[in-house]
Amino acid sequence: MRPSTFMTEFALKEIMSSGGAEDDIPQGERKTVTDFCYLLDKSKQLFNGLRDLPQYGQKQWQSYFGRTFDVYTKLWKFQQQHRQVLDNRYGLKRWQIGEIASKIGQLYYHYYLRTSETSYLNEAFSFYSAIRQRSYYSQVNKEDRPELVVKKLRYYARFIVVCLLLNKMDVVKDLVKELSDEIEDYTHRFNTEDQVEWNLVLQEVAAFIEADPVMVLNDDNTIVITSNRLAETGAPLLEQGMIVGQLSLADALIIGNCNNQVKFSELTVDMFRMLQALEREPMNLASQMNKPGMQESADKPTRRENPHKYLLYKPTFSQLYTFLAASFKELPANSVLLIYLSATGVFPTGRSDSEGPYDFGGVLTNSNRDIINGDAIHKRNQSHKEMHCLHPGDLYPFTRKPLFIIVDSSNSVAYKNFTNLFGQPLVCLLSPTAYPKALQDQSQRGSLFTLFLNNPLMAFLFVSGLSSMRRGLWEKCQEYLRKINRDIAQLLTHSRSIDQAFLQFFGDEFLRLLLTRFVFCSATMRMHKIFRETRNYPESYPQLPRDETVENPHLQKHILELASILDVRNVFFENTIDDY
Repeated sequence: MRPSTFMTEFALKEIMSSGGAEDDIPQGERKTVTDFCYLLDKSKQLFNGLRDLPQYGQKQWQSYFGRTFDVYTKLWKFQQQHRQVLDNRYGLKRWQIGEIASKIGQLYYHYYLRTSETSYLNEAFSFYSAIRQRSYYSQVNKEDRPELVVKKLRYYARFIVVCLLLNKMDVVKDLVKELSDEIEDYTHRFNTEDQVEWNLVLQEVAAFIEADPVMVLNDDNTIVITSNRLAETGAPLLEQGMIVGQLSLADALIIGNCNNQVKFSELTVDMFRMLQALEREPMNLASQMNKPGMQESADKPTRRENPHKYLLYKPTFSQLYTFLAASFKELPANSVLLIYLSATGVFPTGRSDSEGPYDFGGVLTNSNRDIINGDAIHKRNQSHKEMHCLHPGDLYPFTRKPLFIIVDSSNSVAYKNFTNLFGQPLVCLLSPTAYPKALQDQSQRGSLFTLFLNNPLMAFLFVSGLSSMRRGLWEKCQEYLRKINRDIAQLLTHSRSIDQAFLQFFGDEFLRLLLTRFVFCSATMRMHKIFRETRNYPESYPQLPRDETVENPHLQKHILELASILDVRNVFFENTIDDY
């Protein structure tokens, strides 16, 4: 007997008795309504079960997702094929169709989160966009049911997240205006208690949209939307004679725990920028695969895989360690695990007799206590280490496999005191611990260091004092920056004194681009007139040979030429080495 048969038959009698004598309904139409009720019940069961799946681990969830997609595909096609019968006999409303489409959009979005395949975002966008274009939720406001309006508001919030991830900023702005009108109508009609929460949603997305410090403009002053995912020409190519490792980036943990940084839907600006730096441009999914998880490996497009990612917003230490252990366990052979930490610094208090991996502090993890204010977190007892902190020593067990760490924090230098215990490739890229006071404080709108790793030209413009630029000049500078990246790649691979760990990671496109952008960031800051303190510069473990990389005269010349194109050469030192 089918699950929920009793409930389906009970609901069926209720529905049909409201439309006239039950005996007058043809058997075929009765079966249509019965089948629809069954598919609807089954889809709800499976969808609700998704929240019980473990958030970590890449294998357990796939078969369940596949079954859920199967049922929703059947349900969607079924309501299309039998719309008239369902309208007449079931009383199918347009908002109910919208709910089905919204659930399918959510499935595709969560499949993107699970797989990091950006093409699924396009599928989510297609379903969310259809709901809006066909006005499936338009009649909801006429019904005196606040819970239905909340469904509509949540749909808008989810649609906005997908559009942000796809850089569809024009659509985002339209959706925000529509959502604002819907919230105003909702709170006016129902006088609800969640008005403050929904207004906060509007404030968050508005701040998120405005996070970029530089606008690129068309000739008619409309804003150009720039994408920072990896394009075909993004990473510098490996040239003949470059000897690099064959490791590939397979997994990444992107962790955001900065106090007061702009965020939307548990995604801070820094997390948003880093996840895009670890993804390729989306392709049209329809031309490549039929259904998530169902494509044969032989049909997969070449070189399209993105590293799998976990996005952790303000995790506790336990949560962070659980996800880290899961990634470590499932890391394939010859692969790299990347850990990105954008978090408030935790500093040691008092003096320690030793200088071990737990004596320099680290970065904040969530304590589930709302007592943390400011950037420096102090312990109750100076003889104990801060427990709500990810110390460098906490990462030591995971250095048994190739590990690439990026720390963007006011205490990033704590991770400079690493020890490579197991001889596996290990690199830490560390942000400046402070920025010059003369530089406009942008910390709430995202870190400058992460911006350099995500969009180096925008970061360069910002430190040069520019807030807008014409599209033609932007594209000219991007082309010149690609040349700089190629030259940085040559500097790194031709260096005689560079630590081999850098070269072992250099075979992977994503890591190669991050490394070249890191060198560009460091060289730019060292040449800039207002970046004069050591703490204003990025560092790394192992250290890079400065004279061959970040202070190389050839690279410095390139940076000055880029500054000349932008007419901002005056903010940089001309004879940088002589000025030290």
